[in-house]
Amino acid sequence: MTTQEPNLVIDPSATEPGDGIWFALPAGFTALSLAALVASPETAASERFHKAMEPVLDTAPDDESRQQFVTTLAAAEQMFRKLTDEGTVHCSVGVHNDDTENSVGGALLSMFTITWVDTSWAPRAVTAARAITEAEGHAHIEYAELACGPASFSETLRTPTVESGLPRNPLLQIHAHLPHPDGTSLALLTLSTASVARREEYRTILRTMAETVSFEDPFASGTGEQKAGRDGQRR
Repeated sequence: MTTQEPNLVIDPSATEPGDGIWFALPAGFTALSLAALVASPETAASERFHKAMEPVLDTAPDDESRQQFVTTLAAAEQMFRKLTDEGTVHCSVGVHNDDTENSVGGALLSMFTITWVDTSWAPRAVTAARAITEAEGHAHIEYAELACGPASFSETLRTPTVESGLPRNPLLQIHAHLPHPDGTSLALLTLSTASVARREEYRTILRTMAETVSFEDPFASGTGEQKAGRDGQRR
């Protein structure tokens, strides 16, 4: 699984109105427009979205990987119509070459999301811990102090139900729970993949993403201490 050396580029979205969180995407990830992703089929927004995805499809190393990506994307469109109603504000697709030792080659696919979760007020460290202790089925639990504040990490392994319409393959989801300074919400970062055997690599990727998160506008003029609420700007 190959990832390039960090080569950060400031995206124009960094200075646009957004959701009060800034972060950096590593190489191999392409941000998707949620508005277009959940658009009704045969609408202009849906057509623009699929047109925009053509360069991503072109990165697939072969027809089988390309078809796998198309199938995953179709399932994601169905899934995100529900998730956007539950606070999801960002979605990116990751495509990496499976070139680790003893690999069979091909493409490794993943999906990265950020979802705002409302919580009752508590100190941020308490919120980070409570996010996991009140959940079921979470494993590989870790607590950390990041630049943006206290955080907790965990992962789950789930199999989609028949009713979901999704492929019934085990789905690894690695989570980072990052409480917002307002004390009443947290940003849930989730990296999902069916490539369960590559969990160590995906843990590293999500940790790298979480370490770039800021709840303050890094591009604000003046002292740089200006706080950004959830109605601020995002990266």
